[in-house]
Amino acid sequence: MSKNIKLTSLTKTSGCAAKIGPGVLHNVLSSLPKFEDANLLVGFDTNDDACVYKINDNTVVIQTVDFFPPMVDDPYIFGQIAAANALSDVYAMGGNPATAMNLLCFPSCLDISIMHDILAGGYDKVKEAGAVIAGGHTIADPIPKYGLCVSGFAHPNEILSNSNAKTGDILVLTKPLGIGIMNTAAKAELLTETKIKEVTSIMSTLNKYAKECTLGLHVHSCTDITGFSLIGHSYEMASGSNKTIEIFSDSVPIIDGALDYAKMGIIPEGMYNNLDYLKDKFTLASNIPQELQDVLIDPQTSGGLLLSLPEKNVKEFLSRSERFTSYAKVIGQVVDKGDKPIVIK
Repeated sequence: MSKNIKLTSLTKTSGCAAKIGPGVLHNVLSSLPKFEDANLLVGFDTNDDACVYKINDNTVVIQTVDFFPPMVDDPYIFGQIAAANALSDVYAMGGNPATAMNLLCFPSCLDISIMHDILAGGYDKVKEAGAVIAGGHTIADPIPKYGLCVSGFAHPNEILSNSNAKTGDILVLTKPLGIGIMNTAAKAELLTETKIKEVTSIMSTLNKYAKECTLGLHVHSCTDITGFSLIGHSYEMASGSNKTIEIFSDSVPIIDGALDYAKMGIIPEGMYNNLDYLKDKFTLASNIPQELQDVLIDPQTSGGLLLSLPEKNVKEFLSRSERFTSYAKVIGQVVDKGDKPIVIK
């Protein structure tokens, strides 16, 4: 067993870029029978971030599960990012995580101390979230993978969904894009240690802080930006809300260097899966360069929240968010349904 094997060398794809393509997944799920339960308030019909099940008139449980192969070589940081990514779904639905269960696939070629460090990273993020880890499941697997099954709670009136955006809403994104591209560049050993720390810090930041900035504000719709990309998750919001979303491409926060690497062709495989599914669902202004389109379709790992909220609440949200990030930006607006769900300006 070795401590010197790089985690990223054991996997072809990493983070949320390893997810099955949205087209394939849609075809499979749409062919399966649907469950009917009056207490299931949110299932997978609208491709939302988690399921919501009503316990009583004052409480709903929010449940999600997410795990993936490593995008970094440091096992502790990998554990932190995977946990932050899984916890994010509960925040995106307006809830607070309460319990989590580990999901770990671990190769026999790795030293057991690496397993400890992965789990320790996850434990620390769950603790930061104010939740508890109460068990889990592990299997032997040649490709390491880690994540969580998370349960959270909320009042039924606090639930956010990705399908309630209103005409006139302003869209705010709380983390920058380009994470998938930068992880691909890191795997090719093209990033400095300083840049790697910047990217891993973005991925390991809990969306707890963005969600807390919405307290008392009237958020109509919310989702987190992960493997389906900004355009993909915006499409789900637009489609579910029966609206069109306009994205202001020159306002979207992007990690420094991501456009340069995209221009060099250093992009994750998951981007091509996203583009294949989304290519007829958006229009693109003629002056937008290819590398910017690539960033907008880049699969993100533990990305930020995309919030659809009334214009009157935007200034207050951005002011609050300055306490934890400099990345939160207005990136678009919601308009009446047009010819395409997404219009990129």
